[in-house]
This record gives sequence, structure tokens and C-alpha cells, in this order.
Amino acid sequence: MSTTERSQSEELPPDAQRWMQVQQSAEFVELRRRLRRFVFPMTGLFLVWYLVYVLLADYAHGFMSTKLFGNINVALVLGILQFVSTFVITMLYVRYANRRLDPQAEQIRGEIEGAGR
Repeated sequence: MSTTERSQSEELPPDAQRWMQVQQSAEFVELRRRLRRFVFPMTGLFLVWYLVYVLLADYAHGFMSTKLFGNINVALVLGILQFVSTFVITMLYVRYANRRLDPQAEQIRGEIEGAGR
């Protein structure tokens, strides 16, 4: 009999069984869905933004060296905006997590800790 054919209760200690139940619960699945709904699009957006910056820096020298004012050019502004966008994404994630993820995670944790007593 392979390990996939055995029941989970035969293989796992009681704590592990409980965690498997939690992982398969509708509440946990919803929590993961909410996390992924934010993280994947935001990661993709940031990677595209970074790739555009790198490609512009490599292939659009004339555009990137365009002076905006004084010694400030387009490349410098876009480079600084890379840092700004990182901080903005972090702030958005913290706000999203505080509103949408943490309350549900706390509820799941409370159910786990309450069931273990």
C-alpha cells in the first residue's frame, strides 16, 4: 500500500491531523485565496514595471538621458520611482492584510487554540 492510499489518521500524529483539517477547511482556503488575490497581481505588476525600467535603461539611452531639470534626467526619476513603488506596495499590503487577512487568520487561530484546550 502506498502512502497516498493510507488514511491520514494512520500516518499523522493528532496535532498534524488537526493542522491538515485546518488546511483543508473552507476558512483557510478562503484566507489563501485572499492572500493570492493580492500578492500575485501585485508581484506581476511590479515585475513588469521593473522590466520596463531595465529595458528602457538598456535600449532607450536617448529617452533615459533626457534632462528634466538641472542634472535630473528621466532615468534618475524612474529609478527613484522604483523605490517609491516598493514602499507603496508595502503600505498597500499592510493595509490589505490588516483589513482582509489578519481578522480571518485570528479567527482560524482562535478556533485551533480553542479546540486544543
